Amino acid sequence: MTETAHSALRPASGSPPPPRERSALAALLLPVVMAVAIGSVFIGVYLSAFHAPVPRDLPVTVVGTAATAQTVQDRLDARSPGGFHIERTADTPAARAAVEHGDTFAAYLPHAPDTGSSGPQLLHAGAHGPAVSSVLLDAFGQLAEDDGRELKSTDLVPASADDTRGLSVFYTTFGLVLAGYLFGIMTFQLAPGISPARRLAGLAAFGGVGGVAVASIVAAFGALPAPFLGVAGLVALVALAVGASTMLLVRGWGVVGSSLAAVIFMTIGNATSGGSLPAEFLPDWLQPFSTALPVGVGVRAVNGLAYFHGDGVVSGVVILVLWTMAGVLGLLLVERARQRRRTD
Repeated sequence: MTETAHSALRPASGSPPPPRERSALAALLLPVVMAVAIGSVFIGVYLSAFHAPVPRDLPVTVVGTAATAQTVQDRLDARSPGGFHIERTADTPAARAAVEHGDTFAAYLPHAPDTGSSGPQLLHAGAHGPAVSSVLLDAFGQLAEDDGRELKSTDLVPASADDTRGLSVFYTTFGLVLAGYLFGIMTFQLAPGISPARRLAGLAAFGGVGGVAVASIVAAFGALPAPFLGVAGLVALVALAVGASTMLLVRGWGVVGSSLAAVIFMTIGNATSGGSLPAEFLPDWLQPFSTALPVGVGVRAVNGLAYFHGDGVVSGVVILVLWTMAGVLGLLLVERARQRRRTD
């Protein structure tokens, strides 16, 4: 073979690498890019949420006149601009009810003759977590101190004695968020060839068994003062919502879909769940996720079921059912489209 022939067989200088080399390069770089991207999102979201958390328009009810409420608002704004949102009520029973039902985080009584105390009082709910109670006691304790008086506080809704840090609600809910995410991935890895109907039957079984298992563990520890069936039902809905949505993302977009599910549910959902701090402590851009993603919705519903007369339960059930339905319907549409392409 002549030199000219050899030259013709060699790739020209500067020409693109052959397809096999490009495929190998993509296989090498894609995991690096995706892993770094997910890690960066995780760090960015968590630092944004928790590097220096402060209250933002935290609802507090003041018992007194409109002028009294405005004075309290102005004094709080001077120390913590935008930290508190003061609402007014005329009587103590209404303020107590608002705290006990989760409509407000605390009630401040600057003058409370109907309680038998001449000094200021703060009615709060320890079930919101020790960090929230600390912020409230510091802020309103300072108001009382500035007036030369001592603040008296009453915890109307204390956390369970077996939940000293107030984190049981978060762990109860997030356990099946993690499990739902894993189920959505493993159902395709371990059983790639089963029919959509059987896959959805597996999802239903997972939700039911998972809900009962979690409720049993919670009951065994006595961690939450909530009914067994209520806890089981709510966390089962969380599992179904996350599981169905993850299944849709994995089936539709493969590895990219599983990464999206990790970002949505495990990173953003976890950070905005309200498990360690309520949504009112999050930056403005993160707060909407708390009321939209299954994690935050589930945490509020379980917390309301346990402590606040069902606050957030009805809305939570509706949102979780919508997430589940969207995931199931989306999955069926993807399966139908794939079946149609196979038969064409």
